[in-house]
Amino acid sequence: MKKFQPDYSNLVAACRNKQAQRLPLYEHNISVEIMEESLQKKFSGLLYGDEAEKTQYYRHVMEFGLKNGYDCVPAEFCITDILPGGGALGNHADPVIKTREDFLRYPWDELPGLFFRKYSGMAKALAAALPPGMKAVGGVGNGIFECVQDLVGFENLCYLSFDDPDTYAEIYVKMADAQLTIWERFLKEHADAYAVLRFGDDLGYKSQTLISAKDIKEHIIPQYGRVVALAHSYGKPFLLHSCGSIFDVMDDIISVAGIDAKHSNEDVIAPFSRWVERYGNRIGLFGGIDTDHLCSKSEAEIEELVADTINITKGRCGFAIGSGNSIPEYVPLKGFMAMVNKARELRGDFANGEV
Repeated sequence: MKKFQPDYSNLVAACRNKQAQRLPLYEHNISVEIMEESLQKKFSGLLYGDEAEKTQYYRHVMEFGLKNGYDCVPAEFCITDILPGGGALGNHADPVIKTREDFLRYPWDELPGLFFRKYSGMAKALAAALPPGMKAVGGVGNGIFECVQDLVGFENLCYLSFDDPDTYAEIYVKMADAQLTIWERFLKEHADAYAVLRFGDDLGYKSQTLISAKDIKEHIIPQYGRVVALAHSYGKPFLLHSCGSIFDVMDDIISVAGIDAKHSNEDVIAPFSRWVERYGNRIGLFGGIDTDHLCSKSEAEIEELVADTINITKGRCGFAIGSGNSIPEYVPLKGFMAMVNKARELRGDFANGEV
Protein backbone atom coordinates (compact mmCIF):
# COMPACT_ATOMS: atom_id res chain seq x y z
CA MET A 1 0.00 0.00 0.00
CA LYS A 2 1.31 3.46 -0.85
CA LYS A 3 0.97 6.47 1.40
CA PHE A 4 -1.46 9.22 0.50
CA GLN A 5 0.26 12.08 -1.29
CA PRO A 6 -1.39 15.47 -0.68
CA ASP A 7 -1.68 18.05 -3.44
CA TYR A 8 -3.03 21.41 -2.31
CA SER A 9 -3.73 22.46 -5.91
CA ASN A 10 -6.89 20.32 -5.75
CA LEU A 11 -8.42 22.61 -3.13
CA VAL A 12 -7.25 25.71 -5.00
CA ALA A 13 -8.94 24.49 -8.18
CA ALA A 14 -12.21 23.75 -6.36
CA CYS A 15 -12.13 27.15 -4.71
CA ARG A 16 -11.72 28.77 -8.13
CA ASN A 17 -14.80 26.87 -9.25
CA LYS A 18 -12.91 24.39 -11.40
CA GLN A 19 -13.03 20.62 -11.44
CA ALA A 20 -10.12 19.38 -9.33
CA GLN A 21 -8.07 16.41 -10.49
CA ARG A 22 -9.06 14.72 -7.24
CA LEU A 23 -12.15 15.59 -5.20
CA PRO A 24 -10.76 17.40 -2.13
CA LEU A 25 -11.96 17.01 1.42
CA TYR A 26 -12.58 20.19 3.40
CA GLU A 27 -13.41 21.20 6.94
CA HIS A 28 -13.75 24.63 8.52
CA ASN A 29 -12.47 23.18 11.76
CA ILE A 30 -11.83 19.74 13.27
CA SER A 31 -11.71 19.58 17.04
CA VAL A 32 -8.44 18.44 18.53
CA GLU A 33 -10.39 15.84 20.53
CA ILE A 34 -11.48 14.17 17.29
CA MET A 35 -7.93 14.20 15.96
CA GLU A 36 -6.61 12.74 19.21
CA GLU A 37 -9.20 9.98 19.13
CA SER A 38 -8.36 9.16 15.53
CA LEU A 39 -4.60 9.08 16.13
CA GLN A 40 -4.88 7.50 19.57
CA LYS A 41 -2.54 10.06 21.10
CA LYS A 42 -2.90 13.17 23.27
CA PHE A 43 -1.20 16.29 22.00
CA SER A 44 -3.50 19.32 22.51
CA GLY A 45 -1.31 20.84 25.25
CA LEU A 46 1.68 21.07 22.91
CA LEU A 47 0.17 24.11 21.17
CA TYR A 48 0.90 26.22 24.23
CA GLY A 49 4.45 25.03 24.80
CA ASP A 50 7.78 26.18 23.36
CA GLU A 51 8.65 26.38 19.67
CA ALA A 52 9.49 22.69 19.39
CA GLU A 53 6.26 21.66 21.11
CA LYS A 54 4.17 23.93 18.91
CA THR A 55 5.78 22.42 15.84
CA GLN A 56 5.11 18.92 17.17
CA TYR A 57 1.47 19.84 17.73
CA TYR A 58 1.11 20.80 14.08
CA ARG A 59 2.96 17.68 12.95
CA HIS A 60 0.21 15.67 14.64
CA VAL A 61 -2.40 17.81 12.84
CA MET A 62 -0.67 17.04 9.55
CA GLU A 63 -0.46 13.36 10.49
CA PHE A 64 -4.24 13.38 10.94
CA GLY A 65 -4.68 15.11 7.59
CA LEU A 66 -2.46 12.62 5.79
CA LYS A 67 -4.16 9.65 7.44
CA ASN A 68 -7.55 10.84 6.24
CA GLY A 69 -6.77 12.06 2.74
CA TYR A 70 -6.74 15.85 3.16
CA ASP A 71 -4.77 18.01 0.73
CA CYS A 72 -5.06 20.97 3.12
CA VAL A 73 -5.63 21.32 6.84
CA PRO A 74 -7.66 24.12 8.47
CA ALA A 75 -5.61 26.62 10.45
CA GLU A 76 -6.79 30.04 11.52
CA PHE A 77 -5.89 32.44 14.30
CA CYS A 78 -8.89 34.21 15.77
CA ILE A 79 -8.97 37.97 16.29
CA THR A 80 -11.72 37.70 18.90
CA ASP A 81 -9.24 36.01 21.24
CA ILE A 82 -7.07 39.14 21.40
CA LEU A 83 -9.65 41.95 21.49
CA PRO A 84 -9.27 44.01 24.71
CA GLY A 85 -12.61 43.95 26.51
CA GLY A 86 -14.06 41.49 23.98
CA GLY A 87 -16.32 38.58 24.75
CA ALA A 88 -19.79 39.96 24.08
CA LEU A 89 -20.23 37.57 21.14
CA GLY A 90 -19.22 34.19 22.51
CA ASN A 91 -19.02 34.71 26.26
CA HIS A 92 -21.94 37.13 26.74
CA ALA A 93 -19.62 39.63 28.43
CA ASP A 94 -20.74 43.20 29.01
CA PRO A 95 -19.96 45.10 25.76
CA VAL A 96 -16.88 47.27 25.94
CA ILE A 97 -18.24 49.67 23.30
CA LYS A 98 -21.69 51.12 23.97
CA THR A 99 -21.25 54.80 23.09
CA ARG A 100 -19.28 56.97 20.70
CA GLU A 101 -16.93 57.84 23.52
CA ASP A 102 -16.23 54.13 24.05
CA PHE A 103 -15.58 53.77 20.34
CA LEU A 104 -13.16 56.71 20.19
CA ARG A 105 -11.06 55.61 23.16
CA TYR A 106 -10.89 51.94 22.15
CA PRO A 107 -7.23 50.89 21.54
CA TRP A 108 -7.63 50.06 17.85
CA ASP A 109 -3.96 50.65 17.06
CA GLU A 110 -2.91 47.99 19.58
CA LEU A 111 -4.75 45.13 17.87
CA PRO A 112 -2.07 44.11 15.33
CA GLY A 113 0.60 43.95 18.03
CA LEU A 114 -1.63 41.88 20.30
CA PHE A 115 -2.46 39.53 17.44
CA PHE A 116 1.13 38.79 16.47
CA ARG A 117 2.36 38.49 20.04
CA LYS A 118 -0.18 35.70 20.54
CA TYR A 119 0.03 33.94 17.20
CA SER A 120 3.39 34.47 15.45
CA GLY A 121 4.96 31.42 17.09
CA MET A 122 1.99 29.24 16.20
CA ALA A 123 1.98 30.39 12.57
CA LYS A 124 5.71 29.70 12.21
CA ALA A 125 5.29 26.26 13.77
CA LEU A 126 2.45 25.48 11.37
CA ALA A 127 4.62 26.33 8.37
CA ALA A 128 7.52 24.27 9.71
CA ALA A 129 5.31 21.19 10.13
CA LEU A 130 3.79 21.12 6.63
CA PRO A 131 4.75 18.01 4.62
CA PRO A 132 5.41 18.22 0.87
CA GLY A 133 2.24 18.86 -1.12
CA MET A 134 0.14 19.98 1.84
CA LYS A 135 -0.77 23.53 2.79
CA ALA A 136 -3.21 25.21 5.14
CA VAL A 137 -6.56 26.83 4.51
CA GLY A 138 -7.57 29.72 6.74
CA GLY A 139 -5.47 32.60 8.02
CA VAL A 140 -6.78 35.43 10.19
CA GLY A 141 -9.96 34.10 11.78
CA ASN A 142 -13.21 36.02 12.41
CA GLY A 143 -14.73 38.43 9.95
CA ILE A 144 -15.84 42.04 10.37
CA PHE A 145 -19.31 41.36 11.76
CA GLU A 146 -18.24 38.83 14.39
CA CYS A 147 -15.48 41.10 15.68
CA VAL A 148 -17.81 44.11 15.89
CA GLN A 149 -20.35 42.02 17.80
CA ASP A 150 -17.62 40.83 20.17
CA LEU A 151 -17.01 44.44 21.21
CA VAL A 152 -20.50 45.93 20.93
CA GLY A 153 -22.83 42.98 21.52
CA PHE A 154 -25.61 42.13 19.11
CA GLU A 155 -28.42 43.85 21.02
CA ASN A 156 -26.39 47.00 21.61
CA LEU A 157 -25.32 47.00 17.97
CA CYS A 158 -28.98 47.15 16.97
CA TYR A 159 -29.58 50.05 19.37
CA LEU A 160 -26.50 51.84 18.05
CA SER A 161 -27.76 51.63 14.48
CA PHE A 162 -30.72 53.84 15.46
CA ASP A 163 -29.25 55.93 18.28
CA ASP A 164 -25.94 56.82 16.64
CA PRO A 165 -25.86 55.83 12.95
CA ASP A 166 -22.55 57.60 12.35
CA THR A 167 -20.73 55.54 14.97
CA TYR A 168 -22.57 52.44 13.79
CA ALA A 169 -21.17 52.99 10.29
CA GLU A 170 -17.69 53.96 11.43
CA ILE A 171 -17.12 50.95 13.65
CA TYR A 172 -17.28 48.57 10.69
CA VAL A 173 -14.70 50.63 8.83
CA LYS A 174 -12.44 50.88 11.88
CA MET A 175 -12.60 47.14 12.47
CA ALA A 176 -11.84 46.50 8.80
CA ASP A 177 -8.86 48.90 9.00
CA ALA A 178 -7.43 46.89 11.91
CA GLN A 179 -8.11 43.57 10.20
CA LEU A 180 -6.51 44.72 6.96
CA THR A 181 -3.38 45.78 8.84
CA ILE A 182 -3.24 42.35 10.45
CA TRP A 183 -3.85 40.55 7.15
CA GLU A 184 -1.15 42.60 5.38
CA ARG A 185 1.55 41.56 7.83
CA PHE A 186 0.21 38.01 8.09
CA LEU A 187 0.49 37.50 4.35
CA LYS A 188 3.94 39.04 4.15
CA GLU A 189 5.15 36.57 6.76
CA HIS A 190 3.02 33.46 6.22
CA ALA A 191 1.39 33.46 2.76
CA ASP A 192 3.52 30.57 1.51
CA ALA A 193 1.96 28.21 4.07
CA TYR A 194 -1.56 28.80 2.74
CA ALA A 195 -3.31 27.48 -0.35
CA VAL A 196 -6.67 29.16 0.33
CA LEU A 197 -7.43 32.12 2.58
CA ARG A 198 -10.67 32.58 4.47
CA PHE A 199 -12.45 33.90 7.49
CA GLY A 200 -15.68 32.93 9.19
CA ASP A 201 -18.37 35.56 9.65
CA ASP A 202 -21.84 34.29 10.47
CA LEU A 203 -24.28 36.73 8.92
CA GLY A 204 -27.54 34.84 9.33
CA TYR A 205 -29.70 32.43 11.24
CA LYS A 206 -32.29 29.91 10.08
CA SER A 207 -34.73 32.24 8.35
CA GLN A 208 -32.86 35.43 7.43
CA THR A 209 -29.82 37.63 8.01
CA LEU A 210 -29.03 38.75 11.56
CA ILE A 211 -29.14 42.43 10.64
CA SER A 212 -30.87 43.91 7.62
CA ALA A 213 -29.64 42.95 4.18
CA LYS A 214 -29.34 46.68 3.47
CA ASP A 215 -26.91 47.18 6.36
CA ILE A 216 -24.85 44.14 5.37
CA LYS A 217 -24.57 45.41 1.81
CA GLU A 218 -23.71 48.93 2.90
CA HIS A 219 -21.42 48.37 5.88
CA ILE A 220 -19.97 44.85 5.79
CA ILE A 221 -19.61 43.56 2.24
CA PRO A 222 -17.47 46.49 1.01
CA GLN A 223 -15.10 45.80 3.91
CA TYR A 224 -14.94 42.14 2.90
CA GLY A 225 -13.86 43.34 -0.52
CA ARG A 226 -10.77 45.00 0.91
CA VAL A 227 -9.55 41.74 2.49
CA VAL A 228 -10.46 39.65 -0.56
CA ALA A 229 -8.59 42.04 -2.87
CA LEU A 230 -5.51 41.71 -0.66
CA ALA A 231 -5.76 37.91 -0.81
CA HIS A 232 -6.05 38.06 -4.59
CA SER A 233 -2.97 40.31 -4.78
CA TYR A 234 -1.03 37.36 -3.34
CA GLY A 235 -2.55 35.01 -5.91
CA LYS A 236 -4.69 33.26 -3.30
CA PRO A 237 -8.39 32.42 -3.65
CA PHE A 238 -10.65 33.53 -0.80
CA LEU A 239 -13.42 31.50 0.82
CA LEU A 240 -16.16 32.87 3.06
CA HIS A 241 -17.55 30.67 5.82
CA SER A 242 -20.91 32.07 6.87
CA CYS A 243 -23.75 30.26 8.58
CA GLY A 244 -27.41 31.09 8.20
CA SER A 245 -29.88 32.04 5.51
CA ILE A 246 -27.93 34.71 3.65
CA PHE A 247 -29.53 34.39 0.23
CA ASP A 248 -30.59 38.06 0.35
CA VAL A 249 -26.96 39.19 0.33
CA MET A 250 -25.21 36.43 -1.61
CA ASP A 251 -25.22 38.25 -4.94
CA ASP A 252 -23.34 41.17 -3.38
CA ILE A 253 -20.98 38.86 -1.50
CA ILE A 254 -20.04 37.36 -4.86
CA SER A 255 -20.05 40.44 -7.10
CA VAL A 256 -18.98 43.20 -4.68
CA ALA A 257 -16.78 41.37 -2.17
CA GLY A 258 -15.41 39.07 -4.87
CA ILE A 259 -15.22 35.80 -2.93
CA ASP A 260 -14.19 32.68 -4.80
CA ALA A 261 -16.00 30.08 -2.71
CA LYS A 262 -18.56 29.71 0.08
CA HIS A 263 -18.84 27.18 2.92
CA SER A 264 -21.50 26.32 5.49
CA ASN A 265 -24.90 24.80 4.93
CA GLU A 266 -27.68 23.37 7.08
CA ASP A 267 -30.48 21.31 5.62
CA VAL A 268 -32.99 23.08 7.88
CA ILE A 269 -32.18 26.30 5.98
CA ALA A 270 -31.86 24.87 2.48
CA PRO A 271 -30.67 21.63 0.92
CA PHE A 272 -27.16 21.84 -0.46
CA SER A 273 -28.61 21.39 -3.94
CA ARG A 274 -30.21 24.85 -3.69
CA TRP A 275 -26.82 26.47 -3.15
CA VAL A 276 -25.48 24.56 -6.14
CA GLU A 277 -28.43 25.53 -8.33
CA ARG A 278 -28.25 29.22 -7.43
CA TYR A 279 -24.50 29.85 -7.28
CA GLY A 280 -22.68 26.84 -8.73
CA ASN A 281 -21.97 28.64 -12.00
CA ARG A 282 -20.26 31.52 -10.14
CA ILE A 283 -18.31 30.23 -7.13
CA GLY A 284 -16.99 27.07 -5.54
CA LEU A 285 -19.24 25.51 -2.90
CA PHE A 286 -17.79 23.46 -0.06
CA GLY A 287 -19.31 21.13 2.52
CA GLY A 288 -22.60 19.47 1.67
CA ILE A 289 -23.07 17.06 4.59
CA ASP A 290 -25.07 18.57 7.45
CA THR A 291 -23.13 18.14 10.69
CA ASP A 292 -26.29 16.94 12.43
CA HIS A 293 -26.38 13.95 10.08
CA LEU A 294 -22.90 12.91 11.16
CA CYS A 295 -24.25 12.71 14.71
CA SER A 296 -27.64 11.15 14.13
CA LYS A 297 -27.53 8.97 11.02
CA SER A 298 -26.11 5.48 10.59
CA GLU A 299 -22.86 4.93 8.75
CA ALA A 300 -24.76 3.47 5.79
CA GLU A 301 -27.04 6.52 5.64
CA ILE A 302 -24.04 8.88 5.78
CA GLU A 303 -22.35 6.98 2.96
CA GLU A 304 -25.50 7.34 0.85
CA LEU A 305 -25.61 11.10 1.57
CA VAL A 306 -21.99 11.45 0.49
CA ALA A 307 -22.63 9.64 -2.79
CA ASP A 308 -25.76 11.72 -3.50
CA THR A 309 -24.01 15.00 -2.70
CA ILE A 310 -21.07 14.25 -4.96
CA ASN A 311 -23.50 13.43 -7.76
CA ILE A 312 -25.34 16.74 -7.24
CA THR A 313 -22.15 18.74 -7.77
CA LYS A 314 -20.66 16.92 -10.75
CA GLY A 315 -20.11 19.37 -13.59
CA ARG A 316 -21.97 22.12 -11.76
CA CYS A 317 -19.45 23.76 -9.39
CA GLY A 318 -16.03 23.55 -7.89
CA PHE A 319 -16.58 21.33 -4.89
CA ALA A 320 -14.81 20.07 -1.78
CA ILE A 321 -16.75 17.65 0.38
CA GLY A 322 -17.08 17.79 4.14
CA SER A 323 -19.44 18.78 6.88
CA GLY A 324 -21.75 21.72 6.36
CA ASN A 325 -20.25 23.43 9.39
CA SER A 326 -17.38 21.83 11.30
CA ILE A 327 -16.40 18.77 13.33
CA PRO A 328 -16.80 19.63 17.03
CA GLU A 329 -15.85 17.18 19.76
CA TYR A 330 -19.39 15.77 20.07
CA VAL A 331 -19.44 14.38 16.51
CA PRO A 332 -18.98 10.58 16.75
CA LEU A 333 -15.71 9.56 15.15
CA LYS A 334 -17.50 6.74 13.30
CA GLY A 335 -19.86 9.25 11.67
CA PHE A 336 -17.02 11.47 10.60
CA MET A 337 -15.06 8.51 9.27
CA ALA A 338 -18.06 7.20 7.34
CA MET A 339 -18.14 10.51 5.45
CA VAL A 340 -14.39 10.66 4.86
CA ASN A 341 -13.93 7.04 3.84
CA LYS A 342 -16.89 7.05 1.43
CA ALA A 343 -15.57 10.18 -0.25
CA ARG A 344 -12.13 8.62 -0.55
CA GLU A 345 -13.61 5.40 -1.90
CA LEU A 346 -15.58 7.25 -4.57
CA ARG A 347 -12.60 9.30 -5.68
CA GLY A 348 -10.56 6.12 -6.04
CA ASP A 349 -8.02 6.31 -3.22
CA PHE A 350 -8.51 2.77 -2.00
CA ALA A 351 -8.71 1.34 -5.51
CA ASN A 352 -5.34 2.99 -6.18
CA GLY A 353 -3.91 1.46 -3.04
CA GLU A 354 -3.56 4.78 -1.19
CA VAL A 355 -3.90 4.89 2.57
